Amino acid sequence: MAEIKDPENTILMELKDGTVTIELLPDVAPKHCERMKELARSGEYDNVAFHRVIDGFMAQTGDVQHGDMEDGFNIRMAGTGGSSLPNLPAEFSKLPHDRGTLGAARSANPDSANSQFFINFKDNHFLNGQYTVYGRVIEGMEHVDAITKGEPPAEPDRMVSVKVAADA
Repeated sequence: MAEIKDPENTILMELKDGTVTIELLPDVAPKHCERMKELARSGEYDNVAFHRVIDGFMAQTGDVQHGDMEDGFNIRMAGTGGSSLPNLPAEFSKLPHDRGTLGAARSANPDSANSQFFINFKDNHFLNGQYTVYGRVIEGMEHVDAITKGEPPAEPDRMVSVKVAADA
């Protein structure tokens, strides 16, 4: 089991194959960390699909507006929505997009991140300084690696539940 140093800043993401433990980095990207905890605590991430999963690159999820729908239309729309909360300003840092890091998904506007995020399958340093890094997988990366691939996947995997460790 991963050693959880700060339960208030640790996310437990339940996937079909097991738990992914994510250490948030509030000293690097405080607004993004607060948003993830707020959406996790309100249950908005539960049952949301991984709508864009590119082998050798990353797995994207977190469209709470479209990603929990069962019909194909909404899965195709996933990636276009966010939450009812306002967009977040970019919190770029010197942290690299290494394997297992969490990045904030956004549109072309750097200040458009909202609820969506991606987990890097490998080091993706070409993203450095362009997307906010605000967490890293500390246990369960094998479950991330097993997420069904596709844009969107025909049968997308989902975040079964997402909780703040302090609440679990």
